[in-house]
Amino acid sequence: MKKTVLIWLAIGLVSFVLLPWHMTEDGLYDATWMTDGVAATGLFSILAGQWWLAPAGLAILAAIVIQLAIDEPVKRARLTLGTAVAGLAFIALQGLIIVRAGPRIFETLFVSEAVMAGQPGMGAGAGICALALLFAATISLSQSDKGQGDAFVVSTIGLIVALVAIFVFFPVIHILVRAFEVDGGYSLTEFFPRFFSSDIWDLSCLISNRSCGVGINSLFLAVMTGAGTTLLGLSFALIFTRTDFRAKKLLRVLTVLPIITPPFVIGLALILLFGRTGTITEYFADLLGWEATRWLYGFWGIYFAQLLSFTPIAFLVLIGVVQGVSPSMEEASQTLDANRWQTFRFVSLPLMRPGLANAFLLGFIESLADFGNPLVLGSGYSVLSTDIYFAIVGAVADPAKAAILAIALLTLTLTAFMAQRMWLGKKSYATITGKADSGQNASLNPILKWACYCTALPWAAFTLVVYSMIIFGSFVKLWGINHGFTFDHYIRAFGIDFSTGRFSGVAWDSYFTTLTISSIAAPLTALVGLSTAYLLVRQKFWGKDAFEFSTMLSFAIPGTVIGVSYIMAFNFPPIELTGTSIILIIVFVFRNMPVGVRGGIAAMSQLDKSLDEASITLGANSFTTVRRVILPLMGPAVLAALTYSFVRAITSVSAVIFLVSAKHNMATSFIVGRVENGEFGLAIAYSAALIITMLAAILLLQLLVGVRRLRRSDRVQQIAKTA
Repeated sequence: MKKTVLIWLAIGLVSFVLLPWHMTEDGLYDATWMTDGVAATGLFSILAGQWWLAPAGLAILAAIVIQLAIDEPVKRARLTLGTAVAGLAFIALQGLIIVRAGPRIFETLFVSEAVMAGQPGMGAGAGICALALLFAATISLSQSDKGQGDAFVVSTIGLIVALVAIFVFFPVIHILVRAFEVDGGYSLTEFFPRFFSSDIWDLSCLISNRSCGVGINSLFLAVMTGAGTTLLGLSFALIFTRTDFRAKKLLRVLTVLPIITPPFVIGLALILLFGRTGTITEYFADLLGWEATRWLYGFWGIYFAQLLSFTPIAFLVLIGVVQGVSPSMEEASQTLDANRWQTFRFVSLPLMRPGLANAFLLGFIESLADFGNPLVLGSGYSVLSTDIYFAIVGAVADPAKAAILAIALLTLTLTAFMAQRMWLGKKSYATITGKADSGQNASLNPILKWACYCTALPWAAFTLVVYSMIIFGSFVKLWGINHGFTFDHYIRAFGIDFSTGRFSGVAWDSYFTTLTISSIAAPLTALVGLSTAYLLVRQKFWGKDAFEFSTMLSFAIPGTVIGVSYIMAFNFPPIELTGTSIILIIVFVFRNMPVGVRGGIAAMSQLDKSLDEASITLGANSFTTVRRVILPLMGPAVLAALTYSFVRAITSVSAVIFLVSAKHNMATSFIVGRVENGEFGLAIAYSAALIITMLAAILLLQLLVGVRRLRRSDRVQQIAKTA
């Protein structure tokens, strides 16, 4: 471990001496930063008068001396830990105190001319130095008498805590602090009356015709959506794993279609089908003489759209969980004279509880955070996410009200989180033990099988109708008015000038930018999410419950609030990221990370800890155990994390609408602009192209990740024959 600490400290020292401490205009490839006094290395910045950077360099040097001079391991670890933590604290404080623009803490602490002039945001040198000190601290902590003794586990915990603190808590604090603003100041006593106001928690709809508060509306919708998506997701998972349904491949495509669609496209399709002048509405009005109504606008329209949009999330979580139920347990149940329904009711279903709870929680949180569907279909049914949006961008901006509504939303999320934990309890749900597990899962009894068919297949058929309408709309001149066939929308969006070899379509720039950023963000999201799941399921450490909730925080807050909070936090030093592609990657990673966390928890709960213990007993460390034992058994969770993070990075609207720039424009921002200009055909054509792109990407990910193999009976028989 001493060697590992020295390597990290050497990396930090080299970065302090050779890399720019502050951000550069054109990145590291522009050599002008080497001679620029503002963006010079940490060492040269100190020589140029920025004396406040010296403690960071001195902390690295002191830690190196401690490692080389002290032989006693525990004493060396403690001193290195203290030195590294002090260095990290100095880096953070100098960044927050000495800034060129934006909020500054301890303004009167230093008043010299150099300090008042400030400094730009941190660059590559500062980032790598901080990372080196962080790993030196975590590895030293694992070596101290209070550490767990596993450097990989402690370092992973430290890294994830640091990332969540910087890219979740730091920006969210910037906007939540506005909840206590009153007339230019701050007041704690004024917060509670506004938080518990009838506008948020009114229950009048239960006893009268008046509408309920926006918080109650959101809660009711979220519970209904969580229950509906979990039921549909379980039905699809059972059809795939426990029936001989012939069109499984087509059904699999239909289950992922809603998740790879820009949100407002589903809302628009529903309006053109079921709106007052929609195709299906007018057909039944003419056929049966019904009066056309606006039933779609309100609770039922939002609920309908959210079922279409979020069922794939539940399915992606539950498919791996249903596959993981041991056939030996089901066979044992039937051997004891239980029928197929009793086996499913008392054996299989209880073992699926982690997956069901996580699927419901994801559906619940997705519904709370959904912005596109309530905006398009909400009409008079107000929810927290849209009210937050209008409080920020309305005619009279009210950041304090938006912050209070955001806290109300977090309250609902925390309540759901705690209810889930109480329901699961501390029971064991492990079904994959590492032993050979032959046999087949029990088939469904006829009533349950047809119940799944009647639940899932109508949903799939309707999904097919909706997407057929979307494809149809991309080939007509003006959907709903002029249905003349045309390729003009595709030519304008994705035209190519073959004479010059130039991509002449107006959508190409945003298309390539979107694919690049999404391809970078997806594996990072899966890595962070599944690493967090491993820590939560396999490790015990202080503050574990708070750690788990913090990883869900970004998912619970509406994307609009995330976007605004990122602007507030990262538009000024110490971390200036607005206008760059990095901020888009970061917001996607930490916005979508909870899906990887929940899917990983559901899948890892079924892996018996004896697998880890056997690997460690045979001499492997934690990192090797994760790489060689656990990861190969988590194919469905890896695929779910990669798939969801990739497509959400492409289809996200609310989180990036404030963060895109002329240089880095995303596909959804481009489509929203076309919709605002009335160019519906171009927007739908672009959406159709994105759907095809994401379908191809999902199939490619399926091939790369592969299928988890849990049954060894065929292999055992083959070995026996060979012997």
